Amino acid sequence: MDRLIALEPSNVVIVRIEAGIKCSGEVTLRNVMYTMPVAFRLQPANKSRYTVRPHSGIISPLNSITLEIVYHPPPGTLLPETFPHSDDSFLLHSVVAPGAAVKDAKTGSESSVPSDWFTTKKKQVFIDSGVRIMFVGSPVLAAVVSNGGMDEIREVLEKSDPSWKAADAVDCDGQTLLHLAIAQRRPDLVQLLLEFGPDLEAPSRLLGSTPLEAAASSGESLIVEILLANRAGTERSEPSVWGPVHHAAGNGHIEVLRLLLLKGANVNALTKDGDTALHLAVKERRRDCTRLLLASGALTDIRNSRDGNTPLHIAAGNGDEQMVRLLLQNGAEKNTRNKHGKTSYDVAAENGHNRLFDALRLGDNLCAAARNGDVGAIQKLLDHGANVNGRDQNGWTALHRAAFKGRIEAARALIDNGVVVNCRDEEGYTALHCAVECGHADVTELLVKKGADVDARTNKGVTALQIAETLRFSGITRILVQGDMNSKGVNANLIMLSEKTFRKEKMEMRTTKKKVIGARVRQRGIPVV
Repeated sequence: MDRLIALEPSNVVIVRIEAGIKCSGEVTLRNVMYTMPVAFRLQPANKSRYTVRPHSGIISPLNSITLEIVYHPPPGTLLPETFPHSDDSFLLHSVVAPGAAVKDAKTGSESSVPSDWFTTKKKQVFIDSGVRIMFVGSPVLAAVVSNGGMDEIREVLEKSDPSWKAADAVDCDGQTLLHLAIAQRRPDLVQLLLEFGPDLEAPSRLLGSTPLEAAASSGESLIVEILLANRAGTERSEPSVWGPVHHAAGNGHIEVLRLLLLKGANVNALTKDGDTALHLAVKERRRDCTRLLLASGALTDIRNSRDGNTPLHIAAGNGDEQMVRLLLQNGAEKNTRNKHGKTSYDVAAENGHNRLFDALRLGDNLCAAARNGDVGAIQKLLDHGANVNGRDQNGWTALHRAAFKGRIEAARALIDNGVVVNCRDEEGYTALHCAVECGHADVTELLVKKGADVDARTNKGVTALQIAETLRFSGITRILVQGDMNSKGVNANLIMLSEKTFRKEKMEMRTTKKKVIGARVRQRGIPVV
């Protein structure tokens, strides 16, 4: 006979460790004898660390008893020296006890057994050292996840009581197991934990962020993708200051931001301070994220609740010229005032960012002065720092505006102050194209004399001469032809045609064209003011 008592369901006792509760587990002993009672005694090798209740007794034939093993953590920590499997040992003594009385009907055992029953040489005493302790519980799970051992994590989760949702365990700082795995940048650990159904929206008590917010903040795109595939919420959690899109945009994690937006995250969602992701991307100078947000429908004129600043106010305060121009190109309103009554220009001026003056105000004023032909205002603005080659929100310089409106004196003043005559707008139009389309011969002649490129083509391949021919501006056509010949050093007297011959040849040229090229500027959608 090898043993008198069997351990059920196994020889491993699962002890759950938690703060504020009794740390204990249970083991069931079953008498395998058919006719004889069996006396037992279970003793821990370290008696100060464990208490067994009851530690001894008598089990009637084929009956069983459940023992409680209580673990006493060392002072200052809940974690045992070794985990999840303990190195501590237990000795189970058992001996046949013929005729022994069984007084406890409920447990089938006596409350105590004389110790000499397990020492007398007259009886055959069986000694079993197979009882082992395995620790589970929040501190243990937090520790094994932090250690990163996949097999240990799975074993502890599988051995934990199903009535307790072990996957939702937290460490002493209130971080969930998912947060711990994310902090280690371990998508494999995250995937393993997800098999056990943790709460994807459980916030960390330390930071208030959900697992998705934490992953977005750290830029872990694969973890973000895994969490989104498991339907993690993309909106800001109540205790968190920032939502996932804010973390991604503010920290420049463009791949994470793209994943969130593809999953339907609100591009204009607000932080607790009323900032959008665009506010944060602009503040941190994240241009790639800014472009993605704008392409995804981010609104440029939302004012935050803290000081009423728009993203343009923030870019102006930073002195970020490229960001300012990017926002203006996407429709940002430069005259919006914050809670202090200041425009973006005012903010730039306060911070001494002179190079932004043109984009935020002076450039518009210069274009307006050129449009109105106000030479005095043009000179004053240039003296105060306006960029003579600055552009308005439609991509036009002041020279484009002067040429379009036929303001020859304004055009002359701009040229005298060093404007680039051949500056092109977003559609490739130069000031010469504008002057020709609007039929301003005097401005056309001035531009040609000052070096305007007669052969310059728009993005659609149209020259100023082709526009003049199409619109039948014969006088302007002659100016352009003459200017082109002069620029190429051709003797005009040798090839000058009579007006009649000139018109005839040009009409023949027009009949060979496949379609009419060019259109007035106002037909291209550029406002005429």
